[in-house]
Amino acid sequence: MPHTLTALLNDPDFTALASRLAATDAATRRVALIELADDGDPEHVPVLVAGLADADAGVRAEAARLLAGWDAADVAAALAERLLDDDVTVREAAAQSLSELKSPDAGTPLLAWASHADPYARSAALRALRELRLPAAGAPALAALGHVDAGVRREAVGVLGWLKVDDALPALADLARADADPEVRRAATGALGFAPDARVVPALLAALDDAEWQVREEAAATLGKLRLAEAATTLIATLEQDIWQVRIKAARALGLIGNAKALPALIASLAHQAGNLRKEAAIALGEIGDASARAALDVASADPDPEVRKAARLALGRLASR
Repeated sequence: MPHTLTALLNDPDFTALASRLAATDAATRRVALIELADDGDPEHVPVLVAGLADADAGVRAEAARLLAGWDAADVAAALAERLLDDDVTVREAAAQSLSELKSPDAGTPLLAWASHADPYARSAALRALRELRLPAAGAPALAALGHVDAGVRREAVGVLGWLKVDDALPALADLARADADPEVRRAATGALGFAPDARVVPALLAALDDAEWQVREEAAATLGKLRLAEAATTLIATLEQDIWQVRIKAARALGLIGNAKALPALIASLAHQAGNLRKEAAIALGEIGDASARAALDVASADPDPEVRKAARLALGRLASR
């Protein structure tokens, strides 16, 4: 990428744009950067990077937004520096652009930031590293699980879940059970889904009894994903909870587990006022495949909700095929 800001200013093809990039008015500089980015020319990226050092926070924030999607290590490094910007809008724009990185190589400069002393910078770096699945991100993420800042802990959980770090299971289980922040507990509960074995059962069952319904919902979804038969009895009890969103995940999980003991609770759920729950109950009954559910599914096949009717008829078809 041979162009620098100086080269661009001296390029006759960009005379008008160049003068606007050097204008004293910040709004003019910001619009000029937008027009430059619209060209999509990789040779202009250094100019956008230079915009990150502009005296005006609005221009810096715009430059950070415009650099989203450029998967290059030097761009990621420059954006990471803006995570310490004095202006919150600039920090947020840089964090968002970093989270859109797709190339693991581009994320390499963020590894050092994953251990940074500043909590915002550290959590933003971990967030960006999450889906890049860089094995080297496992160590700083594991170290961050005990950080005082909940945002850092939450993003560290995400990294470890994506990397499926087996050594992190005990710590993740502890966070799922007892972290002070409900979002951390929810994230840790979901992250346990990479380990389909008995080690995660106690933590997930405890999460089904969490004070926050979003954590209980995540626990039910994770138990269904893992198809853990040991959880069937607790999931059946979960179908009696007041929060229908939790009951939906419990119904889904029971269908995936396939435990016939859930039939009475699932059949009762076919009469719930929430159509989404009635639909999931019908699906689960079809997956369990017990003929004793046929009469209830016949009734559900005439449900006022078309999605419920469809699910009930498909479930009846599954029963017939067995």
